[in-house]
Amino acid sequence: MDLKFFKGKRVFITGHTGFKGSWLSKILILSGADVCGYALEPNTDLSMFNLLNLDAQMKSVIGDIRDLDKLKSVIESFKPEIVIHLAAQPIVRESYKNPVYTYETNVMGTVNILEAIRNVKSVKSFLNVTTDKVYLNKEWNYGYRECDELCGYDPYSNSKSCSELVTYSYKNSFFNDVDFPRISTARSGNVIGGGDFAVDRIIPDSIRSLNKNEDIIVRNPYSTRPFQHVLECLYGYLLLVEKQYEDRKYSGNYNFGPNDDGVTIGKLVTIFCNKANNKIKWINKSDNGPHEAKFLKLDCSNAKNILKWKPTWSIDVAISKVIEWNDVYVNGGDLNKITEKQINEFFYSISEDVYE
Repeated sequence: MDLKFFKGKRVFITGHTGFKGSWLSKILILSGADVCGYALEPNTDLSMFNLLNLDAQMKSVIGDIRDLDKLKSVIESFKPEIVIHLAAQPIVRESYKNPVYTYETNVMGTVNILEAIRNVKSVKSFLNVTTDKVYLNKEWNYGYRECDELCGYDPYSNSKSCSELVTYSYKNSFFNDVDFPRISTARSGNVIGGGDFAVDRIIPDSIRSLNKNEDIIVRNPYSTRPFQHVLECLYGYLLLVEKQYEDRKYSGNYNFGPNDDGVTIGKLVTIFCNKANNKIKWINKSDNGPHEAKFLKLDCSNAKNILKWKPTWSIDVAISKVIEWNDVYVNGGDLNKITEKQINEFFYSISEDVYE
């Protein structure tokens, strides 16, 4: 992986004010890219985007992905070379509360971004980021492959399956010519990292409990998920958009997940409590909430064999990095500095001299 590739490149990110988008924006800023983001205001009172003051480090446009005219105008003005689509309603439980909004954002948002780049000649590489939950989950104990059936169960997962199908249709209908953008989708596992303040996600919930010195409430301790640090999948996304920018043969659908089967949520929070020096504990307290899959695993052979991508940080290391970031936050430290430190540590562990 060579982040020097992005120096001077015009990169457009939807959803840049979110958790993943903030980390991705910071990586690209450090690499010397010309970055433009398009998203709603952060949807939590606390946000990594605001805490890092990222709007002063990049071009930031506040807009709704459902607003095709505004999206088109911004893209036509910026003339990006690379587009990474992250904007989404990303929470399973929220999708049960607001299914129409979830489908509008996750399905029509994908239609809109693809329509917006369709006649913009500057775009060379496009990536739609979906989720590991796009697959028809049969609770099998082997990893789902990119060729397996798409059919998410809940409105969030299903809307992301639809987003994959929209991308497939646009790619085959409008982007087949050699001069058109190369199109891919990325399906990543459950991500964790510092700066995530979302509700109804286990690590942000655990951080809030730690900071309040309260027990962590765990709804589904025996459910298994492919947890990974957010930098793992972002590394995969950047590697993919770089490779397909240079050669169309790399465009396709790719899974990005951990090396192992993932961990149960109970084991994840046990590691978290241990890393937090056992200041708190977790308790099993199911709230009889809506359906969520019990077991989910990804087969990442394509990313490993074709892109030469591989996971780097174990779940232990990933959780340590979360707690390290949080310690700086609660103590009023320099959050840009700790974020840059962790980015540098991650990418230098992959390849030396990645920036200059």
